[in-house]
Amino acid sequence: MKKWNVAAIRASKGVEKLGCCTAYDACFARLADEAGVPIILVGDSMGMTVLGYETTLPVMMEQTLSAVAAVSRSVKEALVVGDLPFGSYQCGEDDAMKNAVACLKAGADAVKLEGASDRVISLIKRMTEAGIPVLAHVGMMPQCVNAYGGFKRQGKTREEAQAVIRDARRVAEAGAFAVTLECVPAELAAHITADLKIPTIGIGAGGVCDAQWLVMHDLLGLNENPPKFVKKYAELAGIVRNAFRAYVAEVKSGAFPG
Repeated sequence: MKKWNVAAIRASKGVEKLGCCTAYDACFARLADEAGVPIILVGDSMGMTVLGYETTLPVMMEQTLSAVAAVSRSVKEALVVGDLPFGSYQCGEDDAMKNAVACLKAGADAVKLEGASDRVISLIKRMTEAGIPVLAHVGMMPQCVNAYGGFKRQGKTREEAQAVIRDARRVAEAGAFAVTLECVPAELAAHITADLKIPTIGIGAGGVCDAQWLVMHDLLGLNENPPKFVKKYAELAGIVRNAFRAYVAEVKSGAFPG
């Protein structure tokens, strides 16, 4: 299998559905890559899964670059996407461009950013014109959690749904090679998927999208209280906890080292 690239992701629409996930370090990125995961997102979800914050907002650009570098060094086939954290593209186009360039220099194949405001659309155009592939994100946007008053499903009313449709069209027209649809009704996601020529990647958006995201810690059962839409493909939290417990007990008893 050759390395996944933007052209291959675009060409997958209507041909095959892609199961994509996050990773934040070399070990898990290598395992996901070897398993055939086509897109690995170095997500700002690391704020909650790895760094212990309640939201994604505190994640710093330096932390993203460090994680992108670790992931990209161990991935051979997957497309690595660096998730631009809050503040890295909201404070002016020039700084946003510098941060996107830094992400690619750290090893990412593309960057992801949230929203479809005029400012973000201008950024998507400028980045793609500069040769920086962009994966867009509409619907529920975690970086807007304070504006929402919590992690709340979007697109529930007719007016909200029309706004999400408009946003999806705008990012596609601006040059995004794919768009994440997060926490929107399945019917809305199906409409957008049929409407756009670029792939949609759903997370909590039903099964009609061209691809799916799962956060690695949810997929593996390391997060014991995941969102309702998550399916656990393993129950690693208990296994890991028991391994630590057995180690502590054996050291205490003298069984280890033997």
